[in-house]
Amino acid sequence: MQLASGAESLTCEYCHSVYFPEKNDDGVRVLGVAADYTCPNCLVPLMDASLLGTRIHYCTRCRGMLIDMEVFAALAEAIRAGQEGAEIPQTPSDPGELERHLSCPHCHQAMDTHFYAGPGRVILSDCERCNVNWLDNGRLVRIAHAADALRDTEDDTQ
Repeated sequence: MQLASGAESLTCEYCHSVYFPEKNDDGVRVLGVAADYTCPNCLVPLMDASLLGTRIHYCTRCRGMLIDMEVFAALAEAIRAGQEGAEIPQTPSDPGELERHLSCPHCHQAMDTHFYAGPGRVILSDCERCNVNWLDNGRLVRIAHAADALRDTEDDTQ
C-alpha cells in the first residue's frame, strides 16, 4: 500500500484498490505511515494522518497533533461546522503547563508554549520558524467547541 501525497487513503500498487482507514474517536484517520518526526511529548514517531481531508501528523500514544499554521484556523472552523471529533469537556487549562518545554519536531528548537489567542483558553505550543502548531489531545476540538459556547452565550443576551 502506498500513500499518495495529500490523500486520505492508501492505494495498492498491485491491484490499485483504495483503502480508507477508519476514523478514530478524534475524527482522525491514521494513515499507517510513520512521518519523519517524533512526538515532542512521547518521543515516538508521529504518523501521517488526515483530519477532515487535511493532512496532519499524529501521535498514536498521546493523541497529540502537529498541524501546519496555514491550515489550523480552517481546520478548527471545519470541526466547528461539522462537530467532528470527540466531545471534550470545557475544563480550565492548567497555567503550570506554560512552563513546559517542547522541542519542535521539525527543527528541534524550543517551541513557544502559550495560551491560544482565540476561544477556549487552550494552551498550545508553536514553532514560527517551521510554521507549525502542536496541540495536545483534544485541544483542537476544545477550541472549536468553545466558539459555539461563546455564540450560544451571545445569542442568549440578544
